Amino acid sequence: MRVESNIALTEFKQVERLMGNTFEFTVVCDDKDVANEKIAMAIAEIRRIEKLFTTFDENSQTNEINRMAGIRAVKTDREVFELIKRSLKISSVTGGAFDITYGSLDKCLWNFDTAMTQLPDAATAKSMVRLINYRNIILNEQNCTVMLKEKGMRIGFGGIGKGYAADRAKAILVEEGIQSGIVNASGDLITWGRQANGQPWTIGIAHPDNARAAFSWLDISGLAIATSGNYEKYVFIDGKKYSHTINPETGMPVTGIKSVTIISPYAEIADAMATPVMVMGVQAGLNLINQIHYLGCIIVDDNNNIYSTKNIRIK
Repeated sequence: MRVESNIALTEFKQVERLMGNTFEFTVVCDDKDVANEKIAMAIAEIRRIEKLFTTFDENSQTNEINRMAGIRAVKTDREVFELIKRSLKISSVTGGAFDITYGSLDKCLWNFDTAMTQLPDAATAKSMVRLINYRNIILNEQNCTVMLKEKGMRIGFGGIGKGYAADRAKAILVEEGIQSGIVNASGDLITWGRQANGQPWTIGIAHPDNARAAFSWLDISGLAIATSGNYEKYVFIDGKKYSHTINPETGMPVTGIKSVTIISPYAEIADAMATPVMVMGVQAGLNLINQIHYLGCIIVDDNNNIYSTKNIRIK
């Protein structure tokens, strides 16, 4: 006689501050100790990645590249080289709307705090972005070196790093036998498998005027999702709301879009594509995402009109 085994699966959660953001790990497992052990491995992986890519550690490879801007090429780990290489591909696809050399932008120009009461003039803003140019990152595939062509150039991974870290954390958990879970990197998240009750993972798309209210729900099992919005960081000047998202071409804040949500098989791509769609605008953004068959996009404009790519049915 065969006896059926009914093992109770549970969702175990853990929150950790990593890369300057709140990461939440959810794993479906039948053993709390096993779940905690595997989550600890995912956290260790993200800490390893942070050391490579942070600009807050003088000894990071990112800061070494920035220090040597206009001076010489810097030898990097293959992992750092490959993320920069992928970043440049995204820059090319988005016409520069995504650009890791945004680090050249002087923070005093746009600090988005209560002390900010007026806009910089357009000429000043334009002059501040002169060093933002992904084409001036010189890669040497054979030697695994990276050079920034002009002095003062700086790279940063704020637009792609969280997504990459979430993908790597998921990969570690899957390798360790966790068949279902979520890695949520402050809203940039990736899922695999199903909930403990067998239902798919779903997410609410936050309304830009009320982050606690969802205007749509999506089944995201096996997918990653990232949202960029003007509700995250902004200032009001003369009654108008200005987002923290800066157009790298003009140096001025983007207008016209409240939020962009990208759905992708990879958190890295979702993370990297959300901001450039805000920069590009509704029609150009939708046209681009519609051409990339594995991506989906939902946009809310300043008038609360909702747009989506052809492959998304908003509920």
